[in-house]
Amino acid sequence: MKHYNIPIFISHFGCPHTCVFCNQVKINGRETDVTCLDIEEIIEEYLEILPKDSEKEVAFFGGTFTGIDKRIQEKYLATVKPYIDKGLVDGIRLSTRPDYINEKILDLLLKYDVTTIELGVQSLDDEVLSLSERGYKSDIVEAASTLIKSYGFKLGIQVMPGLPGSTNLTDFETAEKVVKINPDMIRIYPTLVINNTKLEKMYYDKEYSPMDLEEGIFRVLPIMILFELNNINIIRVGLQPSEDLCEDGVIKAGPFHPAFKETVETEIYGRFLRSLNLEKLDVVTHEKNISKIVGMKKKNKLFFGEKMTIKIDNSLSLEKVVVNKIEYTRKEILNKILESGIL
Repeated sequence: MKHYNIPIFISHFGCPHTCVFCNQVKINGRETDVTCLDIEEIIEEYLEILPKDSEKEVAFFGGTFTGIDKRIQEKYLATVKPYIDKGLVDGIRLSTRPDYINEKILDLLLKYDVTTIELGVQSLDDEVLSLSERGYKSDIVEAASTLIKSYGFKLGIQVMPGLPGSTNLTDFETAEKVVKINPDMIRIYPTLVINNTKLEKMYYDKEYSPMDLEEGIFRVLPIMILFELNNINIIRVGLQPSEDLCEDGVIKAGPFHPAFKETVETEIYGRFLRSLNLEKLDVVTHEKNISKIVGMKKKNKLFFGEKMTIKIDNSLSLEKVVVNKIEYTRKEILNKILESGIL
């Protein structure tokens, strides 16, 4: 059954910190705090257009939900609860910080049928967390994650490769630690320099060197492969290209691309095909895989030129690609990249 979020953005409300990378208003596109009437209107609007036979969660994004005053949390949750009781909505998901999780908080969320909690982890390297002014250490993340899972909530984790002080190695080590936590889902947000942030000042003062798009792809590629091989659902790679985010001057630097995940998929299939080291490539695949194999702006097709032919066979699983009559599963493709030593 297809899943849909009914998004409720609560801006920076509830967050006790201003991390170096954060300009929450521009990322969310909202400056004011949401009211209970707003919540009802948004839910009603989405219920009118979403398929009846789908899974729906009301999703409180943008701020630190569990950092909001408890009375306001309860008002928000109580506004959604009748929709759950009537079977119109399946649950609630919310995003928060790992240092705003404890048993008392989780007891409240359980009471109102919260189903999914996403933690803005960003990194599990203590130096990177300190330089990013997150206000907690990695052990807090691990403790919060364990507690959330013990209550039966679905756990989501957000990571940000490319933060101040990070390297390819520290970001990959963060990914390895996330795998040990074993969340249900992951979001990967390569770090961008947004206007009116401390990171912008650090960038102009030459205290921070952002990744360009090529480096961002290189940094995220092994992380994506690691998560996928460990069956962690990757639900987002790169920030959603909202209207406000795409305004001139909002993004000052960093690896922004409106289809970042697709750029990484281009690299995955390009590296896989190169790793085969074949004189000629006769590729057969499902039509839905064509864009990944051809690549963004036909990157892979242009690289291989006449050496590569591509044929469509929609009887093939989306998880399979045939090259020169040899069948490769998605898992084999990812492992082939690892074995080639390209990472």
